[in-house]
Amino acid sequence: MSPRFPDFRLGKVLATSFTGTLSERYGDAVERIPTPDRLADWLAVSGLAVPSCTTVQLERAWQLRESIHAAATAAARHEPLPMPAVEIINDCSIQGRAAAVLTPEGARRWQLGSASAVADALGVIAADAIGIIAGERDGRLALCSSPTCQAAFFDTSQSRTRRWCDMNTCGNRQKKARFTANHRNNVTPA
Repeated sequence: MSPRFPDFRLGKVLATSFTGTLSERYGDAVERIPTPDRLADWLAVSGLAVPSCTTVQLERAWQLRESIHAAATAAARHEPLPMPAVEIINDCSIQGRAAAVLTPEGARRWQLGSASAVADALGVIAADAIGIIAGERDGRLALCSSPTCQAAFFDTSQSRTRRWCDMNTCGNRQKKARFTANHRNNVTPA
């Protein structure tokens, strides 16, 4: 029987969904891509299917993920971007040779080279990160209000005031904690 891994938390923005493959960074961290096969699974559900991944490629993916997280966090806080993170993001972007292709349905999809499919996929993720960190897309980088999460996410809500990386997880968890605390404070002993 294969091991059971936590579900992926997929959003509409590729780069911040990728950083979400490690959640609860400041609590009990949850690694969602602990193996090369699991990285291949995440890439496939994200429209970047690759034939397989190696341990070295997984380690490079983790480096890119943490670099995107560091740079996006700095950008959300209006702080200088950390140069080591910028260098890894740029290097991954340069190494990728993916091509955007149009489907008959009018959608954009990525075509990865067979010889360097994982590098190509990481290049697409890095390019997406560059676009959002550089402010080229309509939205704003923000940090999750959950003290155990603090994930960078891209807020495209009309008001740009979203507080949670994912309402179904962090938002609901915080609302439940607040409700429980309020209920506890309002209960009078018999």
